[in-house]
Amino acid sequence: QQGQMVAPVVANLGPLEDLTLTPNPEEVEEVFTVPLDHLLREENQGYTHFRTAGRYSYTLPVFLNGPHKVWGLTAIITELTLELLAPDRY
Repeated sequence: QQGQMVAPVVANLGPLEDLTLTPNPEEVEEVFTVPLDHLLREENQGYTHFRTAGRYSYTLPVFLNGPHKVWGLTAIITELTLELLAPDRY
């Protein structure tokens, strides 16, 4: 949908073992964590190319994490966050 605003939030939540998360199951399928060092490793970074009419129309970042893949809007927000948090490493 057009016209929606997304407000990403970056926070230090403390020890993850102490957290009890209750995401809305209609919006969130699974919650997982990815360490910052993992995201900054080049072998865990990639791009997804989308085609329109047989030609590449746009490219988006993707981050790999074992069985999980961070892609779409979440990957775009992650990429922008890495550029801010670690400009010398990303």
